[in-house]
Amino acid sequence: MTNSELERAVKEFGRRCSHISRIYSIGESVRGFPLWVIEISDKPGQEEPEPAFKFIGNVHGDEPVGRELLLLLANWICDNYKRDPLVDLIVDKVHLHILPSMNPDGFSFRRRGNANKVDLNRDFPDQFFPWNNNEDARQPETKAIMSWLREMRFTASASLHGGALVANYPWDASLDKRKNYYACPDDGTFRFLASIYSKSHYNMSLSKEFEGGITNGAAWYPVYGGMQDWNYIYGGCFELTLEISDNKWPNAKELPTIWEYNKMSMLNLVASLVKTGVHGRVFSSDSGRPLPGLITIKGINYTVKTSGTLADYHRLLVPGERYEVMATVPGYKSKATHIWLEKEEATNVDFILDPEVSSDGTLLRSICDCGRKSRLLSIGYFWGTHFEVYLVLIVVLAFLCFLLTRRIKSNLLKQRSPPKRSVLTV
Repeated sequence: MTNSELERAVKEFGRRCSHISRIYSIGESVRGFPLWVIEISDKPGQEEPEPAFKFIGNVHGDEPVGRELLLLLANWICDNYKRDPLVDLIVDKVHLHILPSMNPDGFSFRRRGNANKVDLNRDFPDQFFPWNNNEDARQPETKAIMSWLREMRFTASASLHGGALVANYPWDASLDKRKNYYACPDDGTFRFLASIYSKSHYNMSLSKEFEGGITNGAAWYPVYGGMQDWNYIYGGCFELTLEISDNKWPNAKELPTIWEYNKMSMLNLVASLVKTGVHGRVFSSDSGRPLPGLITIKGINYTVKTSGTLADYHRLLVPGERYEVMATVPGYKSKATHIWLEKEEATNVDFILDPEVSSDGTLLRSICDCGRKSRLLSIGYFWGTHFEVYLVLIVVLAFLCFLLTRRIKSNLLKQRSPPKRSVLTV
C-alpha cells in the first residue's frame, strides 16, 4: 500500500470496526503525514485497570512488511471477535494500539531513514552515550513516540522490522561497545516473551543462526539510541524488536504467507499480558481510594509504576517461579507478599496500604496528597477518630454561648437611658 492507501485502510477499519476501535494520530512525519494509530478494545479510549500493548511497524522506511501485517492483524481481530476465544481475551482484557507506520516518509523514498535521512532507531536517548539527549534536536517521529509514552502507559510493546528472522530483546548495546551478551534486569522475562513469539512462529525457533530464534541485542550487534532500550528504561514498557522477514521488501504476493507465519506469534504475544505476570491495584486503607505508587520485585532491580488514576499495575515475570512483590507509596506503609506464579495463569494481588501517622496523630504528607487535599485528609482523620468527643464539646460550647448572650442583653436593658439626638454634619 502507498501512504495514501494505508491512510484510507486505517480510516475504513475505524468505520467498519467502530464498536471495538478508535483511530487517532500521535503526530506527523517530517513531511506532515499523520502517524495514525488504531486502538482495539471493548472500551476504546476509556481508562481501565487493564494492560496496554503497542505494535509499531515501518520504523525503517525500507522495511514495509510490518505495516502490511499490522493492518491484517487489526482486520483479523475485527472479523473474529466473539468467534475466537484468543481474540476475545485480547479485545476484552487488553488495550491494543497499532501504529502501522512510524516512518511514512522513508517508505515513500524507499530508504531506511526518514525525510531528513535520520535512522529513527538511533534517535532515542541512550543510557550509555548522551550525544542525543537534546529532545528538541530529535526527529518529529521520535518526539511523537516519546510524547505518546508520556501520555499513555504501556505494559509491553514490539516493533516490526525486516532483514532477518529473530526476536531481539534488551540490552541492545553495552558501555564498551563490544559484541557481547549484555543482560538487563529483566533478562529472564524478556527471554520468555521473545520465546513466546519465536515458538509460536512457523519456523523462527528453528533458526540455525539464533538459538531458539531469539537473541540479546548486544550479542547480535550493538545499537545505540534505539527505541527498544529507551522503552524499557524511560517508558516502563517491555519492548521487543521483531525481525519478521529475511527479505526487507518482498514481493506483495508473499505477504499472505508471511502473515500466516506470524499471525499466532503476534496474537500470543499480546495475550501473554493477561495470561502471565502479576496484576492488581493499590488502595488506601483509610479512604479506599486508589494510590499511585511503585511495584518492585525482590532481586530484580527494576521498578514498575502504577497508573495515576486507577493505580493499577501489570508486572510481567517468568512463570513457574516464586516472587516477593512489594508496593510502595510515599506517606504510606509499604507492604510485601510472596506469590507463586503459575505457568499458564496470571496472579492478581491488590495492596491496601495504611497511612503513616506521626506521634501527634497527624498523617504524614504524601506525594499523592498535596496542599489543601493533604490538610483535608488530616482533618478527616481527626474527625474519624475523635468524633464523639468533638460533638459533646460543640454542644456544650453552643449552650454556654446562648446563656452568655441572654445575660448581656438583660444587663443592657437595665442600664439603657433615653437616647440623645445626634446630628450628622456633612
